[in-house]
Amino acid sequence: MSDTTGIPEPQVETTSVFRADLLKEMESGASASAQIGAENLPEGSALLVVKRGPNAGSRFLLDRPTTTVGRHPESDIFLDDVTVSRRHAEFRINDGAFEVVDVGSLNGTYVNREPKNSAVLSSGDEVQIGKFRLVFLV
Repeated sequence: MSDTTGIPEPQVETTSVFRADLLKEMESGASASAQIGAENLPEGSALLVVKRGPNAGSRFLLDRPTTTVGRHPESDIFLDDVTVSRRHAEFRINDGAFEVVDVGSLNGTYVNREPKNSAVLSSGDEVQIGKFRLVFLV
């Protein structure tokens, strides 16, 4: 009850509705939109598309011998979330192949949902860094 009027205060309840079909649409839409632009990449480069995370849909071009990823503002790919270490991982180009290397992160780096210290990537692989899921495309 309100202290001044004696009228009971209304009870507010919230309900969340989860639609699995909507989630599937979002995921398939993300996959389709991730493919757009990958076919026009410069020779010897690759693309990372954020599939899930705070900045879903963001795209990052991998076109240097080493690209750093982390929560540190000077990282080449800045992922601002506490689940990402300041210096989390690096994407490296070795003899035309792309490799992701965990550089001592607290939460680890995952490729296709398996923890990896390093892994050579293929187009379509999913790299997880903290709560960010990124799709690798060549």
